[in-house]
Amino acid sequence: RIMRPDDANIAGNVHGGTILKMIEEAGAIISPRHCNSQAGEPCVAALARVERTDFLSPMCIGEVANVSAEITYTSRHSVEVQVNVMSENILTGAKKVTNKATLWYVPLSLKNVNKVLEVPPIQYARKEQEDEGKKRYEEQKLDRLETKQRNGDVILPVINPEPHTVGYSQSSLIHLVGPSDCTLLGFVHGGVTMKLMDEVAGIVAARHCKTNIVTASVDAINFHEKIKKGCVITVSGRMTFTSNKSMEIEVFVDADPFVDEPRERYRAVSAFFTYVSLSKEGKPLAVPQLLTETEDEKRRFEEGKGRYLQTKAKRQAQMQQAAQQ
Repeated sequence: RIMRPDDANIAGNVHGGTILKMIEEAGAIISPRHCNSQAGEPCVAALARVERTDFLSPMCIGEVANVSAEITYTSRHSVEVQVNVMSENILTGAKKVTNKATLWYVPLSLKNVNKVLEVPPIQYARKEQEDEGKKRYEEQKLDRLETKQRNGDVILPVINPEPHTVGYSQSSLIHLVGPSDCTLLGFVHGGVTMKLMDEVAGIVAARHCKTNIVTASVDAINFHEKIKKGCVITVSGRMTFTSNKSMEIEVFVDADPFVDEPRERYRAVSAFFTYVSLSKEGKPLAVPQLLTETEDEKRRFEEGKGRYLQTKAKRQAQMQQAAQQ
């Protein structure tokens, strides 16, 4: 579809959340299509995880986004979907890949939303494809467990914070989940949640550097629990780390059951977003250093630095490998 002004920021760059929502829509079509391909109990697919997603090239107003999805692995109860996003300049015909993403879905029964159904297996062209898929499955399963165990943090308001501190840029958004946000089973679309998360992360980044900002990448997004229609969700974001030209922002979503639910607030989704600051000409700008004040902020900064260096080393290794080929 064509990118319109309401898909983009004031500089004309398409929001990362808009692209994430399109990616999830593609996955939400192909995964239940596969899971319902054989006779059996009808189901819908719930998004469980989005692997790290890099925004390879910015997309602008007026360009056409082409999103394609393919199922690359199935376990007994989950489906791996790989999605590619390509932008096309309809004036020049130029095309470029802007995103590649991997998503994991779980099929849920239409009759009983707490019942996870079995997934029909796919046919692999080579045995190696199945082995590689199984390895990715085991890795994401372990990471999801580790992430859920460290999800006890909350963001508290800070009175009169100093510029460039964590408290100065932190932000929250409160949203009542309505029917238009939900699937057939009355649970929030993963793409809706990711778009809200990107909005909050973008506000945090803009507050910190006071310039035009764009999403550079999103670390793995883990959907720990479903969010039901009628819940009030709080999407919170805070700066955790800054390098010379990038900002890491932790974002999590808490859900408050609001209608006919006695349950207490719970952590539903968590992720780390990375943003870069751009000039009016679209060139990277230096990012103000994050000022950490508490021991927890210093610890999160060091953890963010570790993720940054790990990603940088991985990217350099990939470039060297590509150069050798």
